[in-house]
Amino acid sequence: MINPFDRLAKVVTTHPLSVAATALIIFIIALYGMTLVTMQTGNEAYIDKNTPRGALLSHYTETYGSNAIMIIVEADDVTNIDTLWYIDQLVEEFSQKKFVSKVSGITTLLKGLNQGILPYSSAEVNTLISHVPSEIINRNLPSNMMTLSVIVMEPGLSDDRQKQVLSSIRGSVASSNPPPGVSVTVSGEPAFEEEMGKAMSTSMGSLILAAMVLMIVAVLALFSHVRYTLLPVVVVICGLILTFGLMGLTRTPVSMVVIGAFPVLIGIGIDYAIQIHARLDEEIYKTSLIQAVTTTITKACPSVMIAMLATSTGFIAMIFGPIPMVGDFGIVCTFGVVSCYIAAIIIVPVFAILMKYRGKGDDYTHSKNPGKSGKNRESLLINRTSSIYLQRYDALLGNVACFIAKRPVPVLLCVFIIAIIGFNLDNEVPISADQKTFVPSDMPALLDMNKVTRTMGATNTIPIIVSGDMVTNPYILSWIKDFGEYVVRSNDKITGISSIATLISAYNNGTLPTTESGIREITDIIPADAKTRYLNGNMETVLEFSLSDMEIAQARGLIKTIRQDVEWFYSPPGVTVAVTGSLEMFSTLMDDIQRSKLRMTLLGFGFILIFLLLVYRRIHAVSPLIPIVIIVGWNGAIMYLSGLDYTPLTAVLGSMTIGVASEYTILIMERCDEELAKGVDIFQAIETSVQKIGTAITVSGLTTVFGFTALMLSEFNIVSNFGITTVITVGFSLAGAILIMPAVIVIMYRFDKKHNYTIQVSP
Repeated sequence: MINPFDRLAKVVTTHPLSVAATALIIFIIALYGMTLVTMQTGNEAYIDKNTPRGALLSHYTETYGSNAIMIIVEADDVTNIDTLWYIDQLVEEFSQKKFVSKVSGITTLLKGLNQGILPYSSAEVNTLISHVPSEIINRNLPSNMMTLSVIVMEPGLSDDRQKQVLSSIRGSVASSNPPPGVSVTVSGEPAFEEEMGKAMSTSMGSLILAAMVLMIVAVLALFSHVRYTLLPVVVVICGLILTFGLMGLTRTPVSMVVIGAFPVLIGIGIDYAIQIHARLDEEIYKTSLIQAVTTTITKACPSVMIAMLATSTGFIAMIFGPIPMVGDFGIVCTFGVVSCYIAAIIIVPVFAILMKYRGKGDDYTHSKNPGKSGKNRESLLINRTSSIYLQRYDALLGNVACFIAKRPVPVLLCVFIIAIIGFNLDNEVPISADQKTFVPSDMPALLDMNKVTRTMGATNTIPIIVSGDMVTNPYILSWIKDFGEYVVRSNDKITGISSIATLISAYNNGTLPTTESGIREITDIIPADAKTRYLNGNMETVLEFSLSDMEIAQARGLIKTIRQDVEWFYSPPGVTVAVTGSLEMFSTLMDDIQRSKLRMTLLGFGFILIFLLLVYRRIHAVSPLIPIVIIVGWNGAIMYLSGLDYTPLTAVLGSMTIGVASEYTILIMERCDEELAKGVDIFQAIETSVQKIGTAITVSGLTTVFGFTALMLSEFNIVSNFGITTVITVGFSLAGAILIMPAVIVIMYRFDKKHNYTIQVSP
């Protein structure tokens, strides 16, 4: 069977133009795929709608849920008659909008108290207000300088429909003619999500640009000893475009977590391009261009492919987590590393053939020493092209690696002790699942939402869906009423309850009918829009508990208490009770993060272990995993000491560490095997491997760090904190490959029966 890399080398060296044309066609298809990429900001980013909890939340949202648009009106005196009439005009216009169910506010309250007529004088306004309970006035008119109007949309509207209503509302506000000194702000969850989507799009572009700029600086500073220094940058850009194309064609959306994938891909993708470019530059001094390209493709590309596949296993593990946008992060990262690898193994060799690549030292050799060839030529060129600092760094790496290799036991004991401490500290790292803490703290939509919350209290509710054969049965309605009142009495964070039972009571002088006929009589006179807010046919209804403002961690405890109340307050036979809602989703997200970070890490280790054993079929194939276990432990310690939180994005840190670090450790092991095959002893093999690969992965690792540093510049707190942890992780990964891997190789290769190594370890 012909080796695929031998075939690729033959095709590239004999038909470079055909390969370039094929790559161009694929590139054009990817450009089309980019136009199909979408943004995701709704509940589906946090919970899989195919799970029971996700399906229940989706059903609740489509059947009962209705996001509200808040209109904030501010002025020196909002009770001024001109201002009230202006607000009333807006309210009347809003109420006529398509998909709007109800509009309420200070003007609808005043008109309801005045036979449907808005007062004509301030004295009338003050008189009417004085007859309204203070808690109602405070929600509609928190002060004379601000008032709120609430636009309730029809239940079950799609995101596109909600955006359509929001756009129409904004248009009406923009075209209105407010009195002097009056300002109008559109707020609420739909406005918040719309602005968050725009902020995500802007942030993604800024992050990619910043990562590219930082990467170019790093490449120019660290990779300038080769010709066409910026070729790896071109490779990464092409790989990134191919990634976007795959996202669009597979309908993989961009969420606030997926944003963090792009600088990661830039950082990792540059590594593949640098590894292949560096090997080509190394080989070009030894032989002809065709042979150098062939050697690069057949020798370097397989090793880099193994490292790439190992990296992919870490990312693939994320797909099995419970959080959809984390799974999308894993998919995008997998797309990205494969795309960047393919771009590197095609673009670098084809470019070299078409441009007749030669090393930088060739200019000097041909002009000053035309007779030099063979080893003398190679030696001269290496001396001319390598800086004295690079040579010293090579020597330092070799000496350190040899020193560690001769003392593996104390080195491994020391690093393992630190890792064990880190694993214990990892359990103390706090978990954050509040969406509002993920976005920029100065985002206007967030500030407006906070203003609404301070005025009206928490706008979130905890809904409970009750299902049964006949939920309007008097016995079941009585249970619903009693259960709701019990929960309100038992929890001081719950401020009220609304349900079909409270609605029927309101229409029956505060009492529930005791017969089915009585219930039917009352429900027949209740307006349909009010009734369908709580009742879905005769087999399902919803209770909604209103809340005081609280943190997600407090909501997590409250929901746990309500679930216990459901179990204790026995429901009637045949009735099922389930807690749902967005607050339940975010509070449960904390548990999902706790479970998923461990699950993804273990899956990542399992996948890469199976992969390495299948590829190498030797006991020492597990060697690259040992430094990674240590690094994951170090990550836990650094997160605890840095005061960082686990979020849906930093939850991927363990599996991402496996992906990033495995490349470096595998490349060291691969080069060590190559050197051992030449017949040298284990210490010489380790020293040479770390000198050759250590310098290359240091360069690529530092460029990766520069790419990840762009994450720290993000306005999204969830992304910037992820940037801090990933930069540290890459540093740990480099240290693990260069400083820990030599000790691991010496220990593990003792058990390799395929080779008979003589190893003498210094005490």
